[in-house]
Amino acid sequence: MHTRGDAQPGLGPFAAGPVGGIAAAAAALLIALSGRYGFHRDELYFLLAGRHLAWGYPDQPPLTPLLARLGAELFGATPTGARIVPALLAAASITLIALIAREMGAGRGGQMLAAGAAACSGYVLGNGHLLSTATFDLTAWLTVILLTLRLSRTGEGRWWPLLGAAVGVALLNKLLVLGLLAALAAGTLTAGPRGLFVPRPRILLGPLTALLTALPFALPVLWWQAAHGWPELAVAQGLSAAGGAGGRLLVLPMQVLQLSPLLAPLWLTGLSRLLRRPELRWARPVAVAWVVLCLLVMAAGGKAYYPIPLLYALTAAGCEPYAHWAREHRAKLAGGLLAALLTSALAALPVLPASALAVPMTVDPDIGEEVGWPELARATATGWATIPAEQRATAVLLTANYGEAGALAQYGPALGLPSPYSGHMGLYAWGPPPATATGPVLLVHPAGYAEVEEHFTGCHLAALVDNGHGTANQEQHAAVVLCAGPDRPWAALWPLLRRY
Repeated sequence: MHTRGDAQPGLGPFAAGPVGGIAAAAAALLIALSGRYGFHRDELYFLLAGRHLAWGYPDQPPLTPLLARLGAELFGATPTGARIVPALLAAASITLIALIAREMGAGRGGQMLAAGAAACSGYVLGNGHLLSTATFDLTAWLTVILLTLRLSRTGEGRWWPLLGAAVGVALLNKLLVLGLLAALAAGTLTAGPRGLFVPRPRILLGPLTALLTALPFALPVLWWQAAHGWPELAVAQGLSAAGGAGGRLLVLPMQVLQLSPLLAPLWLTGLSRLLRRPELRWARPVAVAWVVLCLLVMAAGGKAYYPIPLLYALTAAGCEPYAHWAREHRAKLAGGLLAALLTSALAALPVLPASALAVPMTVDPDIGEEVGWPELARATATGWATIPAEQRATAVLLTANYGEAGALAQYGPALGLPSPYSGHMGLYAWGPPPATATGPVLLVHPAGYAEVEEHFTGCHLAALVDNGHGTANQEQHAAVVLCAGPDRPWAALWPLLRRY
């Protein structure tokens, strides 16, 4: 087991000034562009979920909705207000990647390159632009990776409680960190300092300490999931089925694309360095863990971006050799990073007019979900106005998904709309409508999803959504349908409307 501390040769001081400057510049860019489009559907959902705080929701633990609520209260319920926290988390992630590079022997130049590469990468910029569970996951996972490397390098037991706390906080955001731990454990058992896991009482004290540190964070989340039948697993199964075989085959290409193909030389060098250099054997579990997690994601049908934090660690490992190369090729390095920044910004940030969203949507369709929500609310208000005034007190506003519900909760009050109901994800727990809601139902659903109307009677089209940009996102041409009422009492109908 390694027992060397921070004084080991090759581990120089942290380049706090330059790295902090790069992180701050990235955060400033993200905040400056944060209001160019509008809310993303997930952000609208998190803002709505933040008004119904709980220890869990079907699709995630409580942390991201809590951050959404804090951001809205501190900075305002606007796209910019909601995105200040993600911008700060992106800055933290850039700093952590530089620290990981330092942990693997990078000097000042290597740390600056690691920070610069991270700041020019599409995944960091995209996550820093939007509030999502992946935003905090990236920061949390990089923290876990850094602490694992520190523990593996030094063998000092004092890092176990911090590692446990980092895992516990990550569990407040997503249970996916358990997959990262499994991959790191597999890497350590096959390629690392096995002394960390030798079954001797003294050695087991460290993992036990980490477990006890993580439990206060994890137990409320696990209890909520267990009490509600582990809905997050049902959501994961749905995502796996939706991805299909094609999604499994794209796990590696999508990571390369989301990181930036122009940064591939860095992570390929890092992968080779960790697998071949004897002095970095203690860090080899990170390389193995990335391979293991990619295989796990392909087998389970998970999202391609799940292993990307480990890919950033590989990128950090490859920065020190390139820092030496850059001393004689500064122009080439600067040109490569600039090209990576421009292409990443084009794909992940709102730099183009909303009318030109078809271009970045070829890489990331999600960016198209940042437009059209005020228009959806106005179309819904048009439909609501067709309900006779004397019937509105008993009428119900129902949406097919959480994005529509979040948009109507955000923009609807100013248009005279009531609170929306939906059976989608966490909104199911906030229904059904009261038994006294015996009036008409105004139903909002995406185009091509008319089957939701089968539970209602006397339905006819009241309005169509046009986002005004021609963007072919999920809600373009969504239908606002006025129905006479449900075909059975709400209490009996509500379980049929539940959707993951």
